[in-house]
Amino acid sequence: MADPRNPSGGFAAARRLIELAEAVRADPALPRAALAELLARHGERPEELAPEVFTEAEADELRAAVRRMAELLAETDEDRAAGALNALLEECATRPRLTRHDGHSWHLHVDRGDGADWGEWFLASGALVLAQLLAEYGRLAWGACAAAGCGRLFLATGPGSARRYCTPACATRARVAAHRRRRREGAAPDPAGAPAAGP
Repeated sequence: MADPRNPSGGFAAARRLIELAEAVRADPALPRAALAELLARHGERPEELAPEVFTEAEADELRAAVRRMAELLAETDEDRAAGALNALLEECATRPRLTRHDGHSWHLHVDRGDGADWGEWFLASGALVLAQLLAEYGRLAWGACAAAGCGRLFLATGPGSARRYCTPACATRARVAAHRRRRREGAAPDPAGAPAAGP
């Protein structure tokens, strides 16, 4: 039976990655309890998130790993992103294995299992999901919103060409601002001071 929180099955690791990255970008010192709540929403077992298991030190490791992944999520060059993903997989991953647990469907793990700390696990699983997206779409299927004043991270896994904006609202706001800028530039006086030519 499909998980009602994730009808497509699996962990939806890409959404988890984006949500954690956005949360830590908004609050670099995001409390351990808030991190645990986010992880629980994405399928981690409550007993693995108890304070004596997911400690303050491990929360620090996870926050540092999330910051690294957030930088990669903002990368706009495919080749640099692929190089960074390969480096993370080399650093943190081990041989891929299929696993199915806690009611989730079969999915790949590349972390080092019980020996991996939270940060290493997050880097390995995040690198795996982004590598899968890059291979599937042949382009960056994520990004940071290009709208002025936004920069929010997003997934761009829908059909069509690569997206530059997190929402249609940001895309519209950017188009309107560009249109107004072009109109202002078109109405600006000649920089040499010559009057505009008449009819």
